[in-house]
Amino acid sequence: MSCPHQPTCPDADAVDREAARMTVSFPEQGWSLLCNGVIIFDDTGELLPDGNIVAPHRGPAPHARFVAAPAA
Repeated sequence: MSCPHQPTCPDADAVDREAARMTVSFPEQGWSLLCNGVIIFDDTGELLPDGNIVAPHRGPAPHARFVAAPAA
């Protein structure tokens, strides 16, 4: 797949593949197609152009990232 953007979008096998520009979006169906051929889903899962699947990989909820120090 040839990317027309400058700078070019990351390849589908790159670590930062999700940084590619969105070319088609179907929010009502929960997915979008990126310039590099990767389909990303609302649950953060991905379908790569070669058919491989990347499982959803959400991080912890923002409110769960910080744990208050115990009171002294």
